[in-house]
Amino acid sequence: MKQEKIPYKINLTENEIPKSWYNVRADMKTKHRPILNPATMKPVTPADLAPVFCDKLISQELNDKDSWIEIPEEVLNFYRMYRPSPLVRAYFLEKALDTPARIYYKYEGGNTSGSHKLNSAIAQAYYAKEQGLKGVTTETGAGQWGTALSMACGYFGLDCKVYMVKVSSEQKPYRKAVMETYGATVTPSPSDTTQIGRKILADDPDTTGSLGCAISEAVEATVTTEGYRYVLGSVLNQVLIHQSVIGLEAKAAIEKCDEYPDIVIGCAGGGSNLGGLMAPFMADKLAGKKAPYFIAVEPASCPSLTRGKFAYDFCDTGKVTPLAKMYTLGATFIPASNHAGGLRYHGMSPILSQLYHDGYLDEARAVKQRDVFDAAKLFAKVEGLLPAPESAHAIRATIDEAIKCKESGESKAILFGLTGTGYFDMAAYMQYNSGMMEDYVPTDADLERGFAGIPDVVEA
Repeated sequence: MKQEKIPYKINLTENEIPKSWYNVRADMKTKHRPILNPATMKPVTPADLAPVFCDKLISQELNDKDSWIEIPEEVLNFYRMYRPSPLVRAYFLEKALDTPARIYYKYEGGNTSGSHKLNSAIAQAYYAKEQGLKGVTTETGAGQWGTALSMACGYFGLDCKVYMVKVSSEQKPYRKAVMETYGATVTPSPSDTTQIGRKILADDPDTTGSLGCAISEAVEATVTTEGYRYVLGSVLNQVLIHQSVIGLEAKAAIEKCDEYPDIVIGCAGGGSNLGGLMAPFMADKLAGKKAPYFIAVEPASCPSLTRGKFAYDFCDTGKVTPLAKMYTLGATFIPASNHAGGLRYHGMSPILSQLYHDGYLDEARAVKQRDVFDAAKLFAKVEGLLPAPESAHAIRATIDEAIKCKESGESKAILFGLTGTGYFDMAAYMQYNSGMMEDYVPTDADLERGFAGIPDVVEA
């Protein structure tokens, strides 16, 4: 197809919003490793998870049979307020790079939360409301998930308690203000409001916190407060199911251009964005059809896929959650104060971890922070959107792949996920613009301290 026939924005109609989510777990070739009850080291049962998760979310979490799960009508109606999101042809970036590559990005920042997180937040809040709960608890890193959940809870009239990673709450105070505007209670983590938080602070009073710490506090708050359940914004299967709406829309839109991506790129922290974007394309690969080359991009400061171990580990620092088989740096690993707060998690989605281990997720790439912001600045200049630092990891890899196309003369179609906006990340941009931003890459000794805490699990 001639380039001029492809519009800058490829929009679907409201009627083309997917009516069902895709569950990649049902089609995986290797049986997905079950999550384990830490008390028994046996696969969790619905009864084990009932005190923590909503009933319908438990069924989705453990579902390895159904490839398609119908989206509830009330969730679909909410989606119509901001979906379908646009697929954009990045002509200006292509021109700036003088590349023959055809670059597309799926933009998820067109809602008040500023990110893709609302896709799962509204679903989880719906199931909590349907179950008759009073409220939910959660953690948040950069604040995108906490903001999205606050919006969803406000819509359904649920109470919302958010434990926000301390360093992110300091770097992004306006995220906290938005959450509170929607009625949420926001607590910097680790805090003195939970036993686990007090223990973490006793061990390290100056800790900057991590998603693992915040998860521990949120789970403790759940099991000690009647009428509440815990909800989460990444990592587990239920979230990847909801986020598949991103990839389903992207695939439908790019097919309107008579295109199919040669490369799919996404930032990777817990796995919700990349897992959602690549889901329908991964379905092609699992079915033996033509499929893209998949690249996961993570921060060099928190390199779970590129330098972690594929092992059973706790999903939280306090070691109160079930154990998941995933690429991990160890539950006690505390990442550097990287500004891509949504990527500061010690582990990776068990689904993505298994796909990477089996070679279906083709490549994991770790990038340094200043290189990430170099890419973000160029993108902002030429495409007119200020990207979230998390998204800028995908932009960095996209630029690198486009330059390879220029050097080889190949014209490849590249699709990446622009998860959200960077307008709440101005402290990071200010530090970058002033030349004060530093790269941090953990040493082998740093990683070994985290690995030392990984439990020795004998698999059945």
